[in-house]
Amino acid sequence: MTESVAKASAPTSAFVAADFAVPAGLETPRWRLRMLTVDDVDLDYDAVVSSEAHLLARFGPGWPTGLTRRQNLVDLGWHEKEFQRRSSFAYTLVAPDESRVLGCVYIEPTALPGHDAVVRYWVRSSELETGLEGELGGALRDWLAGRWPFRNPRFVS
Repeated sequence: MTESVAKASAPTSAFVAADFAVPAGLETPRWRLRMLTVDDVDLDYDAVVSSEAHLLARFGPGWPTGLTRRQNLVDLGWHEKEFQRRSSFAYTLVAPDESRVLGCVYIEPTALPGHDAVVRYWVRSSELETGLEGELGGALRDWLAGRWPFRNPRFVS
């Protein structure tokens, strides 16, 4: 498991406490989870575009269709800035050698009664038959329980 991301100097929201050390990621022999940045645009774009039908089925009509590389870059920049501001946290799921994006994880505030965060995640369509989605879901539940301050996150799968 990797160490925590340094505390951001930007103002923080109430989503996590100012003194909470945001985990930099999570690593297994099969994959690595780390902060999503604009530097991931090409590999992320490939994963998203190749999995569009799966993502629409999973997340519904709010998921963007016909995404361009430029739109994806803007989206990644938004996620990176939110991470820096500590208002939400987007992680990319990559192969250990960083050659492929395998999916993404989003940890966000929620207004759902009884929940203090919502966790959304996906794996690319080509990985659905490998069991990666279930493996990731289990690892995320353990990771959030052990490393994050949330008492009752809502997992959307």
